[in-house]
Amino acid sequence: MVKGNVRVKWTGERQFIGTDSGNHSVVLSSHKDANITGMKPSDLLLVALASCSAYDVVDILQKKRIELGQLEVVVSKEQDEDPPWTFRKIHLSYHLKGSGMTEKAIEQAIRLSLEKYCSVAATVSGTAEITHSYDFTS
Repeated sequence: MVKGNVRVKWTGERQFIGTDSGNHSVVLSSHKDANITGMKPSDLLLVALASCSAYDVVDILQKKRIELGQLEVVVSKEQDEDPPWTFRKIHLSYHLKGSGMTEKAIEQAIRLSLEKYCSVAATVSGTAEITHSYDFTS
């Protein structure tokens, strides 16, 4: 089992500093206060999902010797209207640029990520339906 600690420290108002196991930090906050800077924790979960999968997709395509020049993942979601505002549907839209790409390679890389390698997807998929689409250009 992989172990590691993360920390969240309150800095006052409705703002926090989250630090990962590698000692990298991100500012978190509520968007209720206009004068506070930081990412919403629920949005951070979506960023974690997209970046976890993007990391896998880049790695898989590179192993296939596909020259990837650009990757962007845009996430849309549907949440319950009442607390705790549970995510029910999450859609990841992958936008890729590079040479030597095929639909088969891209689809395989995304599916391997979402169904096998991405720990965030494995965790979130127990509650939310995760779907995806992609487009690519050379």
